[in-house]
Amino acid sequence: QCMSCIGMHAWCGPCAVKAHRNLPFHKVQRWNGTHYQATSLMALGFSWHVGHGGFLVPGSGRVPIQRSLAMYLGKNPKIRGLAHWSQMTIVHNEGIFTHEISWCNCSGSDPKDWHLALLKERLLPASISKPKTAFTFDILNHFLIDALECKTSALSFYQKLKRFTNNAFPDSVPDRYRELMRVSQLWRDLKHRKWFGFGHDTEQDPGEGGLTFFCPACPQPGINLPPDWKAQYDRYEDTLMRQYVLDGNFTAQHMKMSKPELDVTLSYGKGYMVTEASYRSHLQQSLDNKERSTCSNHRTINAANINKSNLQATGIGTTACAWHGCIVPHSVVDFQKGERYINMEYSICNALGYHSKSIQKALVIYNVGCQWSLNFHRWLKSSPSLLLPPGLEIIPAVGKFHLAAHKLSCFPRYSLNFIKGAGHLDGEILETLWAPFNKISPTARSMTQAHRQEMYDDHMRDSNWKKVVRIVPSLLRKIKTAKKCLEEMNQAYEQLTRVLDPAQVSQWELDALKAEDDQGEALGIYLLKRDKAPTLGEVQLQLMKNPRAFSGNHGSVAWLSEGIIIEDAWDQLRYEVQQLPSPMSTRQDVKLAEKRQRLSARIDKFHSTGQAYLKGLEIDDVFTPEDDPAFCGQEEQDEDNGEFWEDDDEDWEAGDQEREEVSAELMSIWMPSSIGCGKLMELGLQDLLKEEMELRIGQGNDCLDRLRTDLGNKAILYCQTFRSENSTREGTRTKKEIQKVVSRINKHVRSYQRSGQAILRLEPAPSMEEKYPKIRPQDLVVSKEVTEENRFQQGTSKMAWFWMVDGEQGPLNVGAGGMMEEFYRINWLNARARRDRWVEEVSLVRHEMLWTVLWFEYQKSIWEKRALHSVDAGKEAYANKQIGLWSDFSKTARLMLESKQMDCN
Repeated sequence: QCMSCIGMHAWCGPCAVKAHRNLPFHKVQRWNGTHYQATSLMALGFSWHVGHGGFLVPGSGRVPIQRSLAMYLGKNPKIRGLAHWSQMTIVHNEGIFTHEISWCNCSGSDPKDWHLALLKERLLPASISKPKTAFTFDILNHFLIDALECKTSALSFYQKLKRFTNNAFPDSVPDRYRELMRVSQLWRDLKHRKWFGFGHDTEQDPGEGGLTFFCPACPQPGINLPPDWKAQYDRYEDTLMRQYVLDGNFTAQHMKMSKPELDVTLSYGKGYMVTEASYRSHLQQSLDNKERSTCSNHRTINAANINKSNLQATGIGTTACAWHGCIVPHSVVDFQKGERYINMEYSICNALGYHSKSIQKALVIYNVGCQWSLNFHRWLKSSPSLLLPPGLEIIPAVGKFHLAAHKLSCFPRYSLNFIKGAGHLDGEILETLWAPFNKISPTARSMTQAHRQEMYDDHMRDSNWKKVVRIVPSLLRKIKTAKKCLEEMNQAYEQLTRVLDPAQVSQWELDALKAEDDQGEALGIYLLKRDKAPTLGEVQLQLMKNPRAFSGNHGSVAWLSEGIIIEDAWDQLRYEVQQLPSPMSTRQDVKLAEKRQRLSARIDKFHSTGQAYLKGLEIDDVFTPEDDPAFCGQEEQDEDNGEFWEDDDEDWEAGDQEREEVSAELMSIWMPSSIGCGKLMELGLQDLLKEEMELRIGQGNDCLDRLRTDLGNKAILYCQTFRSENSTREGTRTKKEIQKVVSRINKHVRSYQRSGQAILRLEPAPSMEEKYPKIRPQDLVVSKEVTEENRFQQGTSKMAWFWMVDGEQGPLNVGAGGMMEEFYRINWLNARARRDRWVEEVSLVRHEMLWTVLWFEYQKSIWEKRALHSVDAGKEAYANKQIGLWSDFSKTARLMLESKQMDCN
């Protein structure tokens, strides 16, 4: 029976052989009298007749039949006339098989051509003369994809095949691991030359980077730009700026070879890794720049002198397009002593010259771009092997993640947030590409130089191919995200602009435009001007000032104002009580009793006075404001804070101490809002309702103003003092100052929340709830535009709603030259930059969609020329197949983009 055929079958030996004439890789079992036992088709008498479609070789007569019967009967067939027969090990997906091969014995056949006969049978022999081992095309393709997707080594792959063949006794299976290594290397090279058209012109050399794919969405003159692109685009336009990212990988090491003279290369320099001879010549001619970093203590540069004697290469470095992560052909270099400038300069110069003729700008993102860019042009002049396209302007930058580790002075000059034409780019895409390459690094570490290079080329080619396949869905996702973020960032920018002084905004706009044009030191406007920041004493003085918004001594307005002030005292006492220890000391107990009595007397007096305004209304059930627990944390208090306990010159009486009274902090304060809108309207107290409404709106506006000021103070304290303290004592003192600011911020929020609750009680309308929204804890974070200018992930940052409103007063009153002006200036400049980058992002993605379609059509046109000049029918058919492939890519891209209403013409 056959375990590979579908269904249940039972044959005799000759019939089984006949049924599997064209199925040589099926696994069969033979009945031994008690059970089915694994056997082989060869043991049943199967012979593979090469060159005749599986039929008997003409002229062989009854020899195959006699041989098959002898083998079926378990005898050794010693038959004369078998010179054209041989035994061969064939490796297939199902396992490793041994077959008797019947070679063509026709007139004119030559044993020297047996390897060609095997190729026609879709078998690749391990040797040319007298082949004894062959691999099916299927198993080689399987291994190729398995290595690319699963990062499977050749040894693991062959061990798997051995277990497929005989899981109980894998050592009994023929070992063809070395043959697999050699044949797979040859197969890979043959496939690549065929894919890139060099099978049509076998005499043509692929040249440097000739067996590669590159990014279809990056602008490449003569490939994916319109024929009249110079007329459509200004050559200096930021849209055409090429964007590259450099990085190194120290995992991709390579051990020294014991016999390098035996190494054989098939495609060195024709893929992504550079040509070894030219690269070695560059290293010998160029000076090694052993400069220590003047920025932060970067491992990349300061580890450049690390040398490991047992390693030929300590890692690799490369250049990729910063937008889509496609590795630039012929730009991958080996490190000898770590990541040195001398290595990375060779990579970037090769990348800058790849398909970039007449493009005048290039954005180069490098982790240590601040140091590399200082002497790059000087090094170019001293090294004859480093060449750049004429007139090319290089704009250095640092990836957003790595920028956080740089000195603050690097932030404005090298941040992608402020580089015109960069779009929304993080510059860290290579970090995501290293992860899959790290999986193959252990395998490649001990390979020969040529084999390692070809394997890395293969994986990088596959990485770029997957980018090509997924480029259109990726662009559609990008345009969707870009439009959404642009709308949000534009709204945040416009909201902030509307509430600021137009004169100030105009000046800031001029500064930003000048900085974009001049670059360099001009970008310093995005840093906080610390010469304007107040001293610690000035900050303390400002924090101690807390003028009351309303006060008065007569009429209902004065009474309502007094009630709001008493609410603040009531709030203060509640939180002081929460912070007291248990049990309290005698002194604390006495002070608390005094404060309770004083507040209780004020509340009683307030209620007594209010009877005249409430027309003698008996109040049984009143509304008590509730505080958000998020703003009720522990707070630092002064030892003797009498701010809420001063009662001017008025006297107060403790009352009857013998009667049991409710603690002052638990007493209710009767205000018109406590009663509610409906009851007030019934009693004709509309005027009192309107007066409290006006006062509550003023209270809320005043709280927001104080809140903005204290949040700005907190940010400045973090930036100006806390981060620069040099001693534990100074740091502790600064922390206490920040804690006091936090305490005041929480008070402002609680007061605002009480005013909002009162307003909704007085006018319970949805419009009022939208006008006075709640403040959330996340709205109170320190402004990172001031404290963490170079932080990661700030492309969609925006200020909380209360920074863009000033109650009923219109534009914010930001004093010229003051701390708050500087605070708003930094936030406005960052809001503008974020909006501009998203505007550029939308524009760039639209252009990339057109360039992608043109790139597909360019690939199609190349194969149309090959088909036209093909003489061989097989080559013409393959060219037509490639034309259909690229035509499908082009059509699919147009349909997908047009369905999203994207113009690709």
